[in-house]
This record gives sequence, structure tokens and C-alpha cells, in this order.
Amino acid sequence: MADVVVRAVAALACALALAGCGSAVTGDARPLRVTDVERELVSGYFADLNEAGGQGPDEQHELLQDTQHPDFRDQDCRLPAGTIEVQPTLSTLRLDPAWTPPGADEHPRGVVLVVAVTLTVVQEGSQVGSQIGSQHVVLLNGKAYGFAPCVN
Repeated sequence: MADVVVRAVAALACALALAGCGSAVTGDARPLRVTDVERELVSGYFADLNEAGGQGPDEQHELLQDTQHPDFRDQDCRLPAGTIEVQPTLSTLRLDPAWTPPGADEHPRGVVLVVAVTLTVVQEGSQVGSQIGSQHVVLLNGKAYGFAPCVN
């Protein structure tokens, strides 16, 4: 009888030990993805930038200053004469958590995303140059911030 009690206690101890390891969570592991809200903020950022460019160079430069990431406002880029049109390819929008701005020692506050863009310089109604590249946008406190583009 003592042997049965010892086995029962041992079985109970094993069951409790296994239960203490946690239970399985159903579902599949997935990488982090850009949410619809984040996608809309980025899309709106570029729409506002192009709308300001349609109003003129001063308006666009002011918007670029206002939407420059708060921690990098002193690193303004000299824009070309005229305005820029930015066409993002939103299907390429992705998280970029390891990115730091050129010359910076630390990651900007917020959620960093990167997207492929076509940047076109417009002077007096004529396209004078175009460049394809990547542009980073940071979402911080529900607002999209950028880094003033430098067109080569």
C-alpha cells in the first residue's frame, strides 16, 4: 500500500511539474508587419508633402521643417531650387528597426519604416531631375515624421 501511495505522490508531483512549464499557445508565429494605421500615416505624409509642393517651394519647405523628426530638426538638408514630388511604392513599406540617420549615433524615437520612392525635382513647372531610392519615415505619437530629402 505504501508503494501505491509513493507512486501516486510521484505521479502527482510529475504532473504538477509539467503543468508549471506553461501551456502551448495556439497559432502561428509571424514576423511583425506594418499595420493599416501605420500605412495610412505614411501615405498621408507623402500626400501632404506633394500637396505642399503644389502650392510652391516656400510651403513645401515649411512642411518639411514641420515634419522633420523632432530629434533631428537641426540637421536640415539644403533642398534644390523648386519643389519635389515624391511617389512612394507602398507595397515596399516595411519596418526598419535597426536604422539610424546618417551621422547619428542612436536610433530615432518611434517606429521606423522605410519605403521605396521616386523623387522628382520640379522647377517652374518642368521636371529637371529624378531619383529612385529609399526614404525613412518615423511614426511618433500618432504622427509621421521624416528626414528632409537631399536630392543629388
